[in-house]
Amino acid sequence: MQNALETLEFDKIREQLVSYAATQSAKERLAALTPILSEVRLSGALRETDGARKILDFAGLPPLPDTAAVKTALTLAEKGALLTSEQLLSCAAFGAACKRLKAYLKKAESTGASLAFNGAVLDPLEELTLEIHRCISGSGVDSNATKALRDIRRQMENARGQIKTKMDELLKSHKKYCTDSFVSVKNGHYTLPVSKNYKNQVAGTVIATSSAGSTCFIEPSAIHRFTEKLALLETEETVEIDKILYTLSALVAEQDTVIRLNAETIESLDFAFAKGKLSLETDGSAPQLNTERRMKIVKGRHPLLNRDDCVPVDFEIGQERHGQKIRGIVITGPNTGGKTVTLKLVGLFSVMAQCGLHLPCESAEICMNGNVLCDIGDRQDITQNLSTFSAHITNIIDILNGTARDSLVLLDELGSGTDPAEGMGIAVSILEELRRRGCLFLATTHYAEVKQYAEKAEGVLNARMTFDRETLRPEYRLVIGEAGESCAFYIAQRLGYPAHLLDYAKSVTYGRSDTPECALNFTPLENAPAAPHKKSQIEKAPRQKTIPAHAQQFGLGDSVFVYPGKKIGIIYQPADETGTLVVQVQGRKYRVKHNRLKLQTKASELYPPDYDFSIIFDTVENRKARHKMDKGHTGVEASCDTEIEDL
Repeated sequence: MQNALETLEFDKIREQLVSYAATQSAKERLAALTPILSEVRLSGALRETDGARKILDFAGLPPLPDTAAVKTALTLAEKGALLTSEQLLSCAAFGAACKRLKAYLKKAESTGASLAFNGAVLDPLEELTLEIHRCISGSGVDSNATKALRDIRRQMENARGQIKTKMDELLKSHKKYCTDSFVSVKNGHYTLPVSKNYKNQVAGTVIATSSAGSTCFIEPSAIHRFTEKLALLETEETVEIDKILYTLSALVAEQDTVIRLNAETIESLDFAFAKGKLSLETDGSAPQLNTERRMKIVKGRHPLLNRDDCVPVDFEIGQERHGQKIRGIVITGPNTGGKTVTLKLVGLFSVMAQCGLHLPCESAEICMNGNVLCDIGDRQDITQNLSTFSAHITNIIDILNGTARDSLVLLDELGSGTDPAEGMGIAVSILEELRRRGCLFLATTHYAEVKQYAEKAEGVLNARMTFDRETLRPEYRLVIGEAGESCAFYIAQRLGYPAHLLDYAKSVTYGRSDTPECALNFTPLENAPAAPHKKSQIEKAPRQKTIPAHAQQFGLGDSVFVYPGKKIGIIYQPADETGTLVVQVQGRKYRVKHNRLKLQTKASELYPPDYDFSIIFDTVENRKARHKMDKGHTGVEASCDTEIEDL
């Protein structure tokens, strides 16, 4: 199906989705989006998009943060690494973002969208965020992070003050030896700018010289004891800062489960909201799904075309008409009349719907397809020495090999690129084979014989793109049930093409000049080899069964007679879709069919409202264990599973 996705330009839809996402994980999922074949999964994906669109309409864009920085920081913290101030601040920013998103989703709960209730999973990490902000300010550790750090930095300020005072005194006393009247810091050392000629007059160490070599920067020996004290304090400061950063890093590591759950929740929400943003951008609506090979699109607009310039298309296939189920449609009409765009719209809508996306239309019912197969555009390949016709036929052979009843096949300009008479025969044979396969197919053509085939073949309809004969312009509207024409003769006549040449052209084309009819001798391929059977790839959802009426009368806690034997039991689990209940008899639980039970007394007559039935159904040990687990006791492991037997 990958070639079809490219042909239908679904990659551009995925690019739009990726641009709407904030997290790398969601971007990767959206970039790899492909049609879903499970009916259950697809229904869930569409519900997710519905919820995202509903929330966006109600509350605006969500405050979704990126998760990359916090996940990187967490990975390092889990390995025992020391996180930098910037990494810790990214963790705090993530916590603050979780708090904002949680509030956004709480507000959105009033929409009833299940997506909004994901906010209950998010932990705002308030304690971690507050502690990081208390200890980190700007891009460094705050002096008030600990008392020890505050004292060290106070002593460092005093030491620097003493150094400055001493250096000012030395500068004044050695003024005649200095080239400048200020103290310089070179390579972390406090120095005097002494003239090269007097460097021996100042006791100290030469730290650097000027570029011209005329000035020596000397650290005076008189300040060594102060600089040594400052260096010691700086070492103590580094040690204390590392302690603080390690402590904060450990706090981050302790929250690994919460942070990862938050990140996963945000990435899932980001994925859903990207789909919702596409729906919002294209004014999309949720399609109805079916597995009955039926499609209907009302006022569909191609999502990649300018909405103001796009003429909405109505399309339908798979419906019953005159006792026949329509599985194939042949579209005819003038060049640039919108045939190919319609073909791509139907295919793209099918793919988008099966990826759980909304469609830019008034309404749509889309069937699930095992695959979408396309032959659209000029497939000429000079590198493989393939002509246009050869490339088309090669692709169509692949399509026929992959076609099953649950396939959707789209063929553009069927039979073109070769001798018209032979191309027509090829086109009809392809359509007839697709009809035998029972798939849905949509084809465009200019061949009059193919139109006649569509009129005669069971389950196939003609359709046409409308054309304004006055302005000689296409109207881009699809009319199903009517054959169209290429309008070449009419356009030529309106533009002044000589009448005798036009009449001759008609006679050459149709055999006579008044009626453009051809004698197509169509007979169904009844005696051909049986069409290959391919198993459907669609996973249908299990259909819900109705619980028998007799089984529905029994509820939790009801007292019943169990036959044969007329034993007295209590309903532990109501009936499932097969009419089987679980009944407790003499402390043991059994599966029993509903037709073996007779109601003795309803639970409402035996117990007060809100009665805790675990008193009846659970052992004392299980109830105690569950009570401890509910209180959040760590280290408690208990099995509260109930063994159920068949009676």
